[in-house]
Amino acid sequence: MREPAIALEELRRRLAAEFPEAFGADSSLSILRIGYGSAELRHAFRPESLRPGGTISGASMMLLADATMYVAVLASIGWVPLAVTTNLSIHFLKKPVPRALDAQCRLLELGKRLAVGEVSIRLQGEGDLTAHATSTYSIPPGRVNRGGGGSITPKKHTIVFTILLFARVR
Repeated sequence: MREPAIALEELRRRLAAEFPEAFGADSSLSILRIGYGSAELRHAFRPESLRPGGTISGASMMLLADATMYVAVLASIGWVPLAVTTNLSIHFLKKPVPRALDAQCRLLELGKRLAVGEVSIRLQGEGDLTAHATSTYSIPPGRVNRGGGGSITPKKHTIVFTILLFARVR
């Protein structure tokens, strides 16, 4: 099995610096583990993520699905922060009670320009799916670092994508 293209601690550090709203110390998201072609994240429960009726909002679950896919892509290609969501489809399968959510992403296909994956979301400690998402990410041409180490130098970006749109949901 291949090693991730970037170390877990380096990825955490870079994401917190680049996207503090989504991955900073005060964020509801935490990266539990990464692997080549996979990632696992947790969305900590926060009262702000509830919708009327006492269930966790769909926006919070979409944030978790998109962030988990993004982390799986970066774990597989290295530090390429300009990889962006081109498609996200989610099915809400079960009403989530107010509790932390765990998401596991598995990349189904990783090409030079696109990555396709699926994300399974469950209430922390439970086996039944709460939501299931499929997603496609666009990878900028010539930016892939599959050799490990994440040698691409990060720059400040003005990109707004799904993670930042939903980051305020926390």
